[in-house]
Amino acid sequence: MGFNAKVFAAALLMLIAFAFCSTSILYSVQNAISQLCVSLKSMLPVVAMMMLVLAGVIYAAGQILGAETRARANVWATACLTGALIAILIVVIAQPVLQMIYIDQGSIACEPE
Repeated sequence: MGFNAKVFAAALLMLIAFAFCSTSILYSVQNAISQLCVSLKSMLPVVAMMMLVLAGVIYAAGQILGAETRARANVWATACLTGALIAILIVVIAQPVLQMIYIDQGSIACEPE
């Protein structure tokens, strides 16, 4: 069998196995996705704020040092700002994306119980 045939056979077996899953497994998948969303919405804003503060500290420290260190500090601070922006974007779009991926549209809750 070629590579494509093996991949197709594996995908077909996974599809058949998923088709025979009980509802309790699907319910646990729903809970896992909901917990992932809750974790994202509770952890990432804190991480984003810490990255913003760290970017400011790195930038300020770089300004009092030499030219080469200042350039590296600017790059690091920019990387921290970019990471914070990405974290904020993930928080904003996490629930709609997870609901779009998951089959049952209204079952993903991103609020802690």
